[in-house]
Amino acid sequence: MGPGRGSGTAGAARVAVIGAGAAGLATAKALLDEGVDVTVFERGERPGGLWARDDSAGTSPAYDSLHLNTSKGRTEFADLPMPAGWPDFPSAVLIGAYLAEYADTFGVTGRIRFRTAVTAVRRSGPAAPWQVDSHTTGASGTGTVSEEYEAVVVANGHNREPKWPAPAYPGTFDGTQLHAHAYRSPEVFAGRRVLVVGMGNSAMDIAVDASYVSEGPVLLSARHGTHIVPKYLFGRPADATGGALAVLPWRIRQTVAQTVLRLAVGTPQRYGLPRPAGGLFQNHPTISDTVLHRLTHGEIAARPGIERLDGGRVVFTDGTAEDVDVIVWATGYRVTMPFLDPAWTGGDPEALPLYWRVFHLDDPTLAFVGLMQSTGAALPVVEAQAKLVAAYLGGRYALPRPDEQRAAVARAYAAAVRRWGDRRPMMRVDFDQYVAALPREIRAGVRRAARGVPTLSPLSPRSNPSSKAQASA
Repeated sequence: MGPGRGSGTAGAARVAVIGAGAAGLATAKALLDEGVDVTVFERGERPGGLWARDDSAGTSPAYDSLHLNTSKGRTEFADLPMPAGWPDFPSAVLIGAYLAEYADTFGVTGRIRFRTAVTAVRRSGPAAPWQVDSHTTGASGTGTVSEEYEAVVVANGHNREPKWPAPAYPGTFDGTQLHAHAYRSPEVFAGRRVLVVGMGNSAMDIAVDASYVSEGPVLLSARHGTHIVPKYLFGRPADATGGALAVLPWRIRQTVAQTVLRLAVGTPQRYGLPRPAGGLFQNHPTISDTVLHRLTHGEIAARPGIERLDGGRVVFTDGTAEDVDVIVWATGYRVTMPFLDPAWTGGDPEALPLYWRVFHLDDPTLAFVGLMQSTGAALPVVEAQAKLVAAYLGGRYALPRPDEQRAAVARAYAAAVRRWGDRRPMMRVDFDQYVAALPREIRAGVRRAARGVPTLSPLSPRSNPSSKAQASA
């Protein structure tokens, strides 16, 4: 197939959205609200991204027991509240259905090209349109197409590319190894000695699942600890307590929340787990009602970090060793955007500076939704980001001067380093503060536009041409 044009409203700005997970769906909905012509590219066969379980693309990490670890009231889209009759922490199946309903309700489904992977996003020069190459595989045939768009929004998520330990641990292992991304159900652990490496939500869920079918206690290994927060505190979802404290500075909130947590469940060390590497609001806490129960009943046993692998045994940093049949590496994910030239993403996409974690500093017609790590739920964050980028691409919001954008990014980065250290500081956002700030930023941009600051016209070349990235991409 040769060059083509996407369908949509005649005369409107044409925008490509990459990904039909929560971020891509929210972006498409917001752009449609602004009258923008949207095409969404999705390599899977249905909307929902990581919540689209058993999708043919095989990119969803959702396992059978997966539920929200943030409550529905703090997770739902403002534009489509979750049903009142749902449990506080819905299952992955319910969330997948919710996202599909969102896409249908707001007319997004018809804008999605399923089974279509974006292979390249590029531009020939500063005033040229974006060229988006995509490859479709489906029942109706296979084809490649190259199309032009006025803007591109990257919303492909960052929980798809498994991150394995690097460098690898010394020695060799004779048993089975899998990344948490590949885990689906506990039958794989039946009658086997299991080691789970990691302290995140997936690690805890998988360890709990395995503990009901494994031989002996499941070993849970980590070099660094984290705070374990139960899903309920004082009869209410625990994250509702955090929301009530949102008006306070984060250090004060942290002190209050840690005191409450210590009184309610004790410290991680009480359960044999490592001391947390930072404060409750300085590293991502693990949300689990069940892992502490299984630890106190001896069905899960805490172990320190791994020293080396030794055939059918694993040697830990305290000198102890255990026989192990299966290792599950719950070691996170890498941020990848293989369709973008490194001239746009830099050497490490995790360190990509963006104005309000949305707009590329060299050209805001390349925008990102969901390239962040929130202290809370993701859906309200991507919904707020989507409305910001849509206000710009719809032509009613004006960005500040490039130097002001860079100064704002530098301030946000410095604050993030003070709070989170070297753990993805460029991507970090404080959930409550960030979600509250983006509507204010939209209003500020509308006021800038009213004062005559240039906005993006959907029918003219981009008003803020890039510099070095355009020249080299």
